[in-house]
Amino acid sequence: MAKVLLLNGSPHAKGCTATALEEMKKVLEENGIETEMIHVGNKDIRGCISCGTCGKKGKCVFDDLVNEVAPKFEAADGLVVGSPVYYSSPNGTLLSFLDRLFYSTRFSKHMKVGASVVSCRRGGNTASFDVLNKYFTISGMPVASSTYWNQVHGFSAEDVKKDLEGLQTMRNLARNMAFMIKAIVDAKEKYGCPEVERKYFTSFPDGK
Repeated sequence: MAKVLLLNGSPHAKGCTATALEEMKKVLEENGIETEMIHVGNKDIRGCISCGTCGKKGKCVFDDLVNEVAPKFEAADGLVVGSPVYYSSPNGTLLSFLDRLFYSTRFSKHMKVGASVVSCRRGGNTASFDVLNKYFTISGMPVASSTYWNQVHGFSAEDVKKDLEGLQTMRNLARNMAFMIKAIVDAKEKYGCPEVERKYFTSFPDGK
């Protein structure tokens, strides 16, 4: 059975972001996708220090939730990243987690389906949404979309439950994500994965 990890980047286990993710979780499971919710936002996660240990040992030098989630991410078919909006950006704890998770893992993320979800009271949502999507688009991960940008509004979980369009967006996002995952599984069996070239790494040290 296909599986999706849902990361709650909020410090609140049952807050606005969790409400949006739970709406997705319900629909994903209705569509035959196994799910696991992982609470990231309340953990003590430090940022990458560019030490290079992961390149030698295959895991991050800081043995915390990042190393715990890494094998689950490798086995998953999709990843949903949810975050509250802080100063027009995702939660810093979540960003530190994602930086290290994506950088320290050497397994291919190619064709795993990604989706980001943001919650805010009023503004900063699309800027945060763009930041989270960058992790997918640099990793060969198709990005699931919905009938509006993947966001909900509210100052509390109860507010979000009143954001009917936002919850509708979450449900449509989950359906689209489930469809994409199933289609990619079928396509892999029928055609195999697209070729990935890795020959060139241009850093312009000599101007070429």
